[in-house]
Amino acid sequence: MEKVNIRDELDKIHEHWSQRTIGIANNQLFKLAKGIGETKWHKHDDQDELFILYKGHLTIQLRDLDIELYEDEMFIVPKGVEHCPKADEEVEFLIVGLNVTSNAAGGKPNL
Repeated sequence: MEKVNIRDELDKIHEHWSQRTIGIANNQLFKLAKGIGETKWHKHDDQDELFILYKGHLTIQLRDLDIELYEDEMFIVPKGVEHCPKADEEVEFLIVGLNVTSNAAGGKPNL
């Protein structure tokens, strides 16, 4: 058992849309990330994806709706729902999911 300083862990992230695992609880991965620009459209057929925004303004684009997240807000993308996070300026956030990954299937751009 160790406590985690979220700010210190965020400061270690230097690549946008890459995730840093900071904990596992009940088979859920807790991952920090930073982003600017947008990811690729994608979905997760096997899990919901929880976003908790720490810094900035993040738009989670859905096919029929945009969800605007501001600091200290959260949104759960239900499993199977296509989405595309985007940010005009750098954002910092926590993602929680079973195996949410930083790869092309997980929406990471430039792969």
